[in-house]
Amino acid sequence: MKKDNEMQHGSMTMHDHQMDMHSMSNEAHDMGQAAMQDKQDTMATMDHHRMQHGGHDHMDMMDHGGQMMHMGNMRLKLIVAVILTIPLLILTPMMGVYLPFTVTDLPGQSWLILLLGSIIFFYSGSPFYQGARGELAARKPAMMTLITMGISVAYVYSVYVTIQEMLHPEQMGMNFFWELASLIIIMLIGHIVEMNAVMRAGSAVDALSDLMPDVAHMQMQDMVHDVPTNTLAVHDRVLVKANERVPLDGMIVEGAAQIDESLLTGEVALVAKKNGDDVVGGSLNGNQPFVMMVMKTADVGYVSQVQQLVAVAQKNKSRVENLADQVASWLFYAATMIGVLALIIWTVLNGVSFALPIAVTVFIIACPHALGLAVPLVVARLTGLAASRGLLIQNRTALEQVDRLRYVVLDKTGTLTEGKFTVQQVVAYNDASESEILAQIAALEAGSVHPIGQSIVAYAQTQQVPVPSAENVASITGVGVQGTINGQSLKIVSGQYLQEHGQSVALLTGPYTVSYLVTQADEVLGAIALGDQIKPQAAAFITALQARQLIPVMLTGDNEQAAQAIATELGITHVEAGLKPEDKATRVQQYQQSGLVMFVGDGVNDSLALATADLGVAIGSGTEVAINAADVVLVNSNPIDILALLDLAHQSNRKMKENLAWGAGYNVIAIPLAAGLLIPFGFTLSPMVGAIIMSLSTVIVALNAMTLRLKENV
Repeated sequence: MKKDNEMQHGSMTMHDHQMDMHSMSNEAHDMGQAAMQDKQDTMATMDHHRMQHGGHDHMDMMDHGGQMMHMGNMRLKLIVAVILTIPLLILTPMMGVYLPFTVTDLPGQSWLILLLGSIIFFYSGSPFYQGARGELAARKPAMMTLITMGISVAYVYSVYVTIQEMLHPEQMGMNFFWELASLIIIMLIGHIVEMNAVMRAGSAVDALSDLMPDVAHMQMQDMVHDVPTNTLAVHDRVLVKANERVPLDGMIVEGAAQIDESLLTGEVALVAKKNGDDVVGGSLNGNQPFVMMVMKTADVGYVSQVQQLVAVAQKNKSRVENLADQVASWLFYAATMIGVLALIIWTVLNGVSFALPIAVTVFIIACPHALGLAVPLVVARLTGLAASRGLLIQNRTALEQVDRLRYVVLDKTGTLTEGKFTVQQVVAYNDASESEILAQIAALEAGSVHPIGQSIVAYAQTQQVPVPSAENVASITGVGVQGTINGQSLKIVSGQYLQEHGQSVALLTGPYTVSYLVTQADEVLGAIALGDQIKPQAAAFITALQARQLIPVMLTGDNEQAAQAIATELGITHVEAGLKPEDKATRVQQYQQSGLVMFVGDGVNDSLALATADLGVAIGSGTEVAINAADVVLVNSNPIDILALLDLAHQSNRKMKENLAWGAGYNVIAIPLAAGLLIPFGFTLSPMVGAIIMSLSTVIVALNAMTLRLKENV
């Protein structure tokens, strides 16, 4: 949405002088309850969109295959498994190896082992079955399916061996209860470590819903009644009081207003609205109440449309498979095929009693402990290092794509700039001094609640300029503000106002918001220009991106002149201005056609682009909506920290691949040997060798994760 910079402040300046409509509202509320009850009973209540995004890792939930598990519940399952595994360790050999402390002659030992193993399997292992059910329903078997296969085969075969021992004590077989318990414990630890490391602040869709007021002041038969916003229908008339959010999309039918539409543009600007102008639900009214007619209900309004687009974008992003799931998927198919072939071939050659233990060993070995820790250990190290640099990782899967990034798309206000207006220039005409002009403008702005007015007052204080008292201060709808200082009537107006009233004074130009101080007769006394400051680190950040062969792009809701001025100073050649939220998301999708895209933003208007991008980074000082839609949050709001994020992501991706190679490498060696590939040559993989290899691969994975480091020179 393009706006004239010079006319903004005249329409933005607001003061606390309101139309007295409150008494009407209070009296009408009591008189109209009965009348409104009929309307409420006949209208269907439309729910706010409260969709949860399953693509991200939640702080207190896990999501595998669409199944959720409460964090506390998972910890309890781990505790139970650890407690029960202690006696199981004493009563059961490890991979067929009897340790010095192994007990073998306890009365009822087999029944006790079966009981302990069953509790661990059915209770502590339940998160994996739920996850596998979701993966199989989606026809995408991955880590949870691989784990479920391993522990299920281990349990069923162990029950079979235990029953055989009870029926035929002379036929001793090897059970896998120790492997079952240790595998469940290791996998639970891995998931808890990852869930603790990767936190999720909330839902961007929920945060968008919070922009809409729950209650609206509906006019009915010359009375005003407070009703739930989601019961309003098209053509209902609604009173929007001062400093309240507009409940739904509509049109002003009585009065005028100054509306903060930063959810559309991301810019700190109030837009003057008059009778017949459209207003957007969720935007913030100034200090002038008005009456609007509802044009769109809650389920089809602007914010609702953005909610739906954000939810779809997050769902699409969640379909990206992470490296561990890809490897687990390959191992699942490989182990299934090899295990079945081994069972068939060795049954034909040596009988089922010989073939069954071989096939079972294949299925169990297919899910080594190292594979379950390969990614969680790196993620825990990554998120810890990132947090020390002010980076909160909310979706680590998105970081796995960082090696293929081509574009870094940036919002302007709050991302590359400070996001707040400061005085850039004070100009005095005729015989007045700059300090006098500043003092008089600050006097008229002293009661302002708008950031621009407050910035002027703060600047006058830093300049130690004595500010006189102003009397009879009142806003001029669509123009600015007026008041009396030392008996002289003065006004603050926009450049457009001067042009419309035939003033020939040379207007200030540049990427500024300019306001003019004039007399009651429109004689120009002075001017003040405000602008947004570029962040001190922004230039170095852009240069570093270009050195890394990444293309910086600026997308902003601000006007073309302001955007080009900032882009030129920072050396950004790809710039688009006047964009709405859906426009930004569309541009991101266009760039995605030629490469992966990182988007960096801070406002409500950035939420859709953040969710659409391959990697979304939110500025920590930004809105809750933007933060919830992002994959990573810059807690310190310093763009330079993004360079540290890129380096950490590059390193962690390499470590994950190395760890997965070690974990999968164990399978590449162990599965064919377990399947009896070398039996014709007199070699069989012994349980002891398998246990040693499994332990060694786990240690290597842990040590490799600890070598991840944060570069100090970034």
